[in-house]
Amino acid sequence: MFKHPRKWLALAALALAVGGTCAQDFPTRPVKILVPQTPGGASDALARILAQKLSEKWGQPVVVENRAGAGGNVGMEVVANAPADGYTLLMSYVGTHAINGALYKKLPFDPEKDFAPVATLATLPFVLVAKADAPYKTVPDVVAAAKKAQLTFGSAGNGSVNHLVGEMFNAAAGVKLTHVPYRGAAPAMQDLMGGQINLVFTSLPSVSGAIKNGTLHPIAVTSAKRAAAFSNIPAIAEAGYKDFDVNPWFGLFAPARVPASLIQKINADVNEVVKSRDVTDRFAAQGAEPYLTTPHEFAAVLKADIAKWSQVVKSSGASVD
Repeated sequence: MFKHPRKWLALAALALAVGGTCAQDFPTRPVKILVPQTPGGASDALARILAQKLSEKWGQPVVVENRAGAGGNVGMEVVANAPADGYTLLMSYVGTHAINGALYKKLPFDPEKDFAPVATLATLPFVLVAKADAPYKTVPDVVAAAKKAQLTFGSAGNGSVNHLVGEMFNAAAGVKLTHVPYRGAAPAMQDLMGGQINLVFTSLPSVSGAIKNGTLHPIAVTSAKRAAAFSNIPAIAEAGYKDFDVNPWFGLFAPARVPASLIQKINADVNEVVKSRDVTDRFAAQGAEPYLTTPHEFAAVLKADIAKWSQVVKSSGASVD
């Protein structure tokens, strides 16, 4: 097939050697972690912790840039089309990467084919919150109130994890909390505080301050067990819904064309950083638990979650097109 097989093999070996060298030397200039959500949420909080520690390890600035819009799709498209050199990474989570493909009929990218899974960072449950003076303090209180009168819950938008968790709760508890979608979690929280809605499912980092100062009352977390740093907040499963477990992962992706040797290098560095006591403690303060995988394992998790959440989206009837 090749006229000069030895020459071709030599060139291939040289290319592999150069690729290995590039991976070994990475990075030689600033790295950007793009967060496809607004500041203040879980993705942003975890990205900033990671960026600081990677910057210390690499000796190069690691900058977090927020590029929100279209449920995360705006930022994802930017990374999908970025140069395949490892200097632009995506901080994504199950909501944007495993759900949007089922939620949006047309995407300018493929969540699997156009991204290379690099490393998972943590799992972080959502929490059901109400105003501090709300009459319901527990899951049984919410269920009883919902069976007597209409209760509403706000979310970051149709098909968001916040929304889908609420629909899953409806199905598990046999109630009908009425969904009120917003353009992001912040306006939903504003209306919760203003009394326009009754409840919100949201990420722990976005409301940890309000929980600690007593402005909001945490009713329950969505994971199967309690978050270590918020052990006073029960899990929904404890109220008799033993199979209820929504504990989203967060992780880093790169453009699909980034060399495998570089992906492996970044994965190893991220895993080393996340295992450090400092990062573990800072993650825990957000309610997050470290979750480490290889790129191959991460790809398998993504594939399974795309199938799982596609069924949830279908059952909920959620759509944004």
